[in-house]
Amino acid sequence: MADRPPTVYKYESFNVQSLLNLKAQSLYFGSPRNFNDPYDCAITATVRDPSDDEVELVRKRYVKDMATPNAVKERFKSMPLDELKKVLISGAKQALADMQEKFLNTKGVTCFSECNDDLLMWGHYGGRYKGFCLEFATAKEPFTKLRQVHYADVIPQVDVADCMVNKNYDKLLNDLYCTKSSSWKYEKEWRAIHSEAGTLFGYEADVLKAIYFGPDIERQALEIICLIVQGQNPDAQFFQGKRGEKEFKVEFSSVTYTSYAEAKRKGLV
Repeated sequence: MADRPPTVYKYESFNVQSLLNLKAQSLYFGSPRNFNDPYDCAITATVRDPSDDEVELVRKRYVKDMATPNAVKERFKSMPLDELKKVLISGAKQALADMQEKFLNTKGVTCFSECNDDLLMWGHYGGRYKGFCLEFATAKEPFTKLRQVHYADVIPQVDVADCMVNKNYDKLLNDLYCTKSSSWKYEKEWRAIHSEAGTLFGYEADVLKAIYFGPDIERQALEIICLIVQGQNPDAQFFQGKRGEKEFKVEFSSVTYTSYAEAKRKGLV
């Protein structure tokens, strides 16, 4: 597993909810059912066809398990290999489907990126260049629990033993729901998973390191964000974005925000 980056970025549109979350110094863990990738968190993993040795291993585990009902033990002992293989595959598929449905109905997910200058990210998540991007340090919760998203060209497979014997469902689901199509690898995504969807999770003031403004953000929107942040995250820095002149990316320069009241007091306006 890759080392967690020292900082991550979260793109935001400029709207009432994003401002409320910023003011509350909180992250929203939304339902994965609302994600824009039709496969994201809706993956139906396939069950890998087990080898004969794997089937026999599962048979032995079930027969030895004290929790297995005697009737099931006797059935497993006498069942032909090919028939048992079909039973195990069917059972694994049902167990996986049940796990996925429970995950989608209960878990909350929030997403971040390793980059803050990608054009598609600003277009998809940054309010079409009119939003903003938050930079967070990852040394404190909930960022210490970030998991890197892996990108693949094929839908993941799971082993029968993982579903039917090991039953390490949390790891299985976390791995599954941190896998996306290679089409999205430009996002360089990291995500955190919460036990309950629709939850706000607060972060400490010093965790917010900087705010990056989209190239097309309106001046009034920028001022509202600066006023919120200056009042509660005094160490956070501000950066104004513009479209790159030589590369297809957003470039940033540091800016110092002075409120109208402060500028008037200093005789600047």
